Amino acid sequence: MRNSILALAILFSLGTAVAAQQTTVNQVSIKRTSWAPGQQMYHEYCAACHGENAAGGGPAASACVVKPADLTKLAANNRGKFPYDHFYAVMQFGSLMATPAHGSADMPVWLPLFSSLDPSRDAIAQQRMHNLARYIATLQSK
Repeated sequence: MRNSILALAILFSLGTAVAAQQTTVNQVSIKRTSWAPGQQMYHEYCAACHGENAAGGGPAASACVVKPADLTKLAANNRGKFPYDHFYAVMQFGSLMATPAHGSADMPVWLPLFSSLDPSRDAIAQQRMHNLARYIATLQSK
């Protein structure tokens, strides 16, 4: 009986330690930034998960269900060409993967969020996504 109580105490202690190490992410409303600079939008909207250097290791990455992608390797993983249309479609509609990244609570679909910033001007939401995609294209590792 004493060994059972000791084992339960150890399991409880381990469970408490693991729970204390888990990162939580506070979800906040989207902030308005200028729609022109892709770099500014990246740092405001993407860097928390994908990291300042876009390699996938941002401060909120450990709390994501799906590990954030290394955005610097998109071209390398696509025969050397940045997959602009695919990247744009994921921002617009979400991921088509079995375990979705964008389109989940962790990783939003950006078109509705960008549209919410300028509800009567859909072209600005589209331009935000193009500017962000063009910026990500410049980050590709050689």
